[in-house]
Amino acid sequence: MSKRTKSPKPSSSARSAPSINLPELRQRIDAIDRQLVDLLNARSSLVVEVGKYKQANNIPIYAPHREAEVLSRVLGHNKGPLPNRAVEGVYREIMSGSFALEKPLSIGFLGPPGSYSHLAAKRHFGSSVQFEDLHEIAGVFTEVARGHVDYGMVPIENSIHGSVAEALDSFAKFHTSVNVYAEVQLEVHHALLANCAPSMVRRIYSKPEVFSQCRAWLATQYPRAEQIAVASSSKAVQMVAEEKKGTKGSAAIGSTLAAELYGVNVLFEKIEDRSDNLTRFFVIARQHASPSGDDKTSVMFTTLNKPGALARVLADFHDAGVNLTHIDKRPSGRSNWTYTFFIDAQGHRSDKPMLDALGRAKKHCKELVVLGSYPRSRRILG
Repeated sequence: MSKRTKSPKPSSSARSAPSINLPELRQRIDAIDRQLVDLLNARSSLVVEVGKYKQANNIPIYAPHREAEVLSRVLGHNKGPLPNRAVEGVYREIMSGSFALEKPLSIGFLGPPGSYSHLAAKRHFGSSVQFEDLHEIAGVFTEVARGHVDYGMVPIENSIHGSVAEALDSFAKFHTSVNVYAEVQLEVHHALLANCAPSMVRRIYSKPEVFSQCRAWLATQYPRAEQIAVASSSKAVQMVAEEKKGTKGSAAIGSTLAAELYGVNVLFEKIEDRSDNLTRFFVIARQHASPSGDDKTSVMFTTLNKPGALARVLADFHDAGVNLTHIDKRPSGRSNWTYTFFIDAQGHRSDKPMLDALGRAKKHCKELVVLGSYPRSRRILG
């Protein structure tokens, strides 16, 4: 007579596993979604009233200090499990929709579409505003100054390659009509994009700076691929998208936004050699930003032609208790070996320490111009 095999006893973890009623959970989520939509529309009704007041009193629709205040308070309420970055992304889209209700906004950027300036503009202003490709950084300044767009997004500095010369030179030209209004930091992630299989890639298009930022990855993964430099990474993606169907083996390094816009497949994401590659942008406007309590001020100046003038200017900020976070220079364009200096300092132009520092520093300058005071960027957009 054969022995009956005993059934194994359930493990303690199996016995204690909770019974999940998936349909019930989904019903509860649906109910919360209905509440969220009702609350969003209730909020939007108030936004419409705010928009009427702003337009009647000639108050800017986009207020960086108010944006910083809302985000800080909302993230302070967040107890999880949703991460802060996700909450911020949701609220940026809510604020973007609010702009559209108050008054449609147009944002100029350095193109072509799919560029990192375009990506920064979308991440900062959301998808409910209008974006204008203005082709060049100088074009962004020009169209903001003329009032053809409401705001402009311009790159000012990369953590690897340093300052963007064209932006600094544009401030020297447009400082009487354009102000720094907000600061944006963007994580720069590069992707290999192509409409062929990874093994078929024979040539890769992108900007020289992008190739240098992906040098180690390319040397390992595509050591024999031809690297072809073009004017911009988004232009490279556009070239691959427009390639004839019979042509094979072309790829581009660019943003995933460019891949989406031009219909090119993403083969590999985040191929940059350094994951901490950041680009800092300025939002430029015709108006001035109000104090937020955590601000920076950008200043442009040329010193008098006397010994120690630059040292005296820097010492004036130190003596006033104002911390300098950035300094750069560009040829003045007036005579050889004379320079225009650019500094970023902590504080708003209306703060007493800043006023004292600026007043002292002017004594050692041929020209000193405050380019703008604006809320300090506290978070990095991914």
